[in-house]
Amino acid sequence: MVSRSSLESLVAEVGNALKQHNKLIVTAESCTGGLIAEALTSVAGSTAWFDRAYITYSYESKREMLGVHETTIQHKGAVSQECVEEMVIGALQESHATVSVACSGIAGPGGGTPDKPVGTVWISWAVQGHDEVVSKLYHFDGDRNAVRLACTVEALKGVLSILEEV
Repeated sequence: MVSRSSLESLVAEVGNALKQHNKLIVTAESCTGGLIAEALTSVAGSTAWFDRAYITYSYESKREMLGVHETTIQHKGAVSQECVEEMVIGALQESHATVSVACSGIAGPGGGTPDKPVGTVWISWAVQGHDEVVSKLYHFDGDRNAVRLACTVEALKGVLSILEEV
């Protein structure tokens, strides 16, 4: 389990990196329900590098707010690489941000399937002006809160990773 102080430290590091690179971030969250945005905005001065958050829990909100295609949801599902990549790109297009992170997963305790068990989470990151979208599949252990927190931590670590490459 991640401690409060280690999460605060990670968020401070992300904020400093965003400031250093003169980047503004947007989040597009499903299974975390806004935890990534909450963590980012818990830092004083985050207005310098945080633009906005989309909490797109329903299929409709993913389509309406972020432009996720109906066929993507129908054929691949909301918990898929294709869906989070459309979410991360849509968040960039619908905001003033230059860095985007998106996640969709099954936090539990129900909702899992043999193909996508509880703890399955996709996270994507994108940077405006860079063609490559980075996506990773995770299988987190634990209860609903543990899955959501683990996703938040990995999403933030991924932001640091992509900022090192720009």
